[in-house]
Amino acid sequence: MLDDFSNQAKQVSINKSELVKEIEERSKEYEEPPQNAKIDKVWKKTPGRNGIKVNIEKSLENMKDVGEFNKSLLVFEQVEPDIKLDDLPASPIYRGHPDKRMVTLLINVAWGTENIPSILNTLKKHKVKANFFIEGKWARNNTQLVKMIKEEGHLIGNHAFNHPDMKHLTKKENEEQIVKTNEILKAITGDTPKWFAPPSGSFTDEVVKTAAELEMETVLWSVDTVDWQKPTTSVMINRVMSKIHPGAMVLMHPTKVIEQGLDELILNIIQNEYKIGTIERLLSEKR
Repeated sequence: MLDDFSNQAKQVSINKSELVKEIEERSKEYEEPPQNAKIDKVWKKTPGRNGIKVNIEKSLENMKDVGEFNKSLLVFEQVEPDIKLDDLPASPIYRGHPDKRMVTLLINVAWGTENIPSILNTLKKHKVKANFFIEGKWARNNTQLVKMIKEEGHLIGNHAFNHPDMKHLTKKENEEQIVKTNEILKAITGDTPKWFAPPSGSFTDEVVKTAAELEMETVLWSVDTVDWQKPTTSVMINRVMSKIHPGAMVLMHPTKVIEQGLDELILNIIQNEYKIGTIERLLSEKR
């Protein structure tokens, strides 16, 4: 009887050893190394992406009752890259990682006040969080709307104080535009913005460095609705969907065409199997 138990224990040990070996061998098929953040020649500051590896012990625990290898029972872990976005020198950001099937909506606000409540309702309906880059002067005159945007869980960024062409300002004037707006937004929301969108996308290396000195990232876009030209809803949606891509940063404003077409645009993006999140989620290394 004891010999039977001993033989069974040996067999279990052998089977376990063989299963561990198979998991270790087969896991190589599914593992991917992490990718470091980098300064791309075209897209400038580009986030990295976590790698994935198999947790051998947890995978074995999942498979021990089955007694054989099963891909669906593998347990994966994410591996962070060595170089992250924060480690890179000052540079503008145009898009997320090209393998991340997520997009973000950048809503630059300096006017269009009457359309914002409806836009917020549409975002809430779809449980989508967007980014509102808000002009300081507008924020000062519309504190309740700024609070509403914050309460709805959207990211609030800095869009300078009075929509200047920052390319033609001195370093001191650029700093004043950003700092003054940060002070206004912090007074309203309690938080200092970490993201800066230069008005009209006009900037120089000095503008980007000035923002970086204030511990802020400069944000641009890879897909433009061109909504200020007052296109029809279908033209706006077709324009976006023809250029949408993994990691896309979609520029828009609180225009009438966005107020009327945002619902359909979000549905189109989701139907094309993209997730929509804030810029912080998009630029995170997480898969």
